[in-house]
Amino acid sequence: MVQIQRHVKGMNTMNAYEFYNAVTVSWFCVAALVFISLFFITAPYGRHNRGGWGPKIGATTGWLIMEIPAVVTITFFYLMGDRLLNPAAIAFLLIWQTHYINRALIFPFRRRSPGAEMPLMIAFSGMFFNVVNGYLQGYWLFYLSPLKDASWLYDPRFIIGLLMFLTGLIVNHQSDNILFRLRKPGEKGYKIPQGGLYRWISSPNYFGELIEWCGWAILTWSLGGLAFAVWTAANLAPRAIKHHKWYRQTFPEYPAERKALIPYVL
Repeated sequence: MVQIQRHVKGMNTMNAYEFYNAVTVSWFCVAALVFISLFFITAPYGRHNRGGWGPKIGATTGWLIMEIPAVVTITFFYLMGDRLLNPAAIAFLLIWQTHYINRALIFPFRRRSPGAEMPLMIAFSGMFFNVVNGYLQGYWLFYLSPLKDASWLYDPRFIIGLLMFLTGLIVNHQSDNILFRLRKPGEKGYKIPQGGLYRWISSPNYFGELIEWCGWAILTWSLGGLAFAVWTAANLAPRAIKHHKWYRQTFPEYPAERKALIPYVL
């Protein structure tokens, strides 16, 4: 199967490594540019939605366009690889899909934002990110990387990373659930969220995602995983700061002790 794949890709293993490394290094560079730019440009969706960004689509459809590629891309590389029965590969796939099946197929339909829209450009930008990121994760884990056997599941790096991932996942889901309960069905507008880590920060859902993908970088022990963690911080940290500023401007009674993203720190 591996030989067939190499023929289809039209490159030998060395060239595949070189191409992968070039994409990964480029991805780190783009993350740095995105991080800087997001302090000056606020992505126009959610509470920051505004005109001037081209055609719009329904927010639910937009979320589907953005997130489904993350489910599909990594599944494609898993099925096309030669590690279908490898315990570590199966664990990587299940951990990844635990987050993204919820994000792609459950989360969009739980949101209570009737009539909400997002620019089509944002949806396609998210789709592009998830395709590239899915390639970086899936192609390495299921094809290029040194084979990890079942003993990897007992390695301290895997255990620590998995515990971090699950902790972040719980924080992310709990924070989303608090936001969902703020609005009654059909209700619009924003309120101050209370409970959970909202006691200390304005965006605990983002904090949870950051913990998740830092855990992923550790449990996969891969450069692609590190790139994803860096991208998560580059994308979510500026947005969390913008959220925090928006809350303070919108609600004069907003709790002064709250930070933006990391309790007591940022």
